[in-house]
Amino acid sequence: MSRTFVPPSECPVCGESVPNGAKACPGCGADERSGWDEDASLYDGLDLPDEAFDDEKKPAPRRAPDRVWIALGALLALAVVLTFIFR
Repeated sequence: MSRTFVPPSECPVCGESVPNGAKACPGCGADERSGWDEDASLYDGLDLPDEAFDDEKKPAPRRAPDRVWIALGALLALAVVLTFIFR
């Protein structure tokens, strides 16, 4: 049993109106094989890096805790004071 393909009235990829009986979208060229479905990528023409499509969340880069910065500031201040005292 063969099923006749019926394109959507509006392209789910670019939103262009699709004429009855069309085999592909006149706006972006999407067709039955490349994405008449809701999962079609809306961002193909944006030239985004591959990382933009990763589903996994990457952990935020680690940063030094605030107390480390406070300690470094205190050491720097001590070094400045000692420099002036022992000049």
